[in-house]
Amino acid sequence: MTELSREIGEVWSRLFDHRPFLSGEIKFMLKEFEEKRGDREVENLFAILENLTEIKDTQVEKISKSSVAALPVLAEKLDQALKLSDEIEKDYLELQKFTKKKKAENFEKRQKEWDQFIDDMNFKCQRIDNTFEEKEEELRDLYADLNHKLNITNN
Repeated sequence: MTELSREIGEVWSRLFDHRPFLSGEIKFMLKEFEEKRGDREVENLFAILENLTEIKDTQVEKISKSSVAALPVLAEKLDQALKLSDEIEKDYLELQKFTKKKKAENFEKRQKEWDQFIDDMNFKCQRIDNTFEEKEEELRDLYADLNHKLNITNN
């Protein structure tokens, strides 16, 4: 039984105990990083520092001089763009007001036309109804007269 538990313990440690593997990987990474790269990163940092110092000494003054000349022109162009955008907005608002007004006028015009159409249809329907009633009355009178004449001749 003890031998079985010892073997199970060995299987468990092989499957789930990663400390030896991780230790070896860490040592390998340190060796790779320290031996192969050497001082390249430090040298790169010093080169970057030299470039920054050179830029600071020479380019800052050059940039400030060019900005003195360029910034007023840029500000002027931005003002022009702002004025143009204001004019466009103003024109758009005017066009929107005009369109809204025209839309309301067209709606009123269509409403009047519709009301006129409905009135005309009602008038025509009334005229047709009146004509129908007149014709109906004439036919009644005619048949009443015929019926009266037939009754007279039959008696």
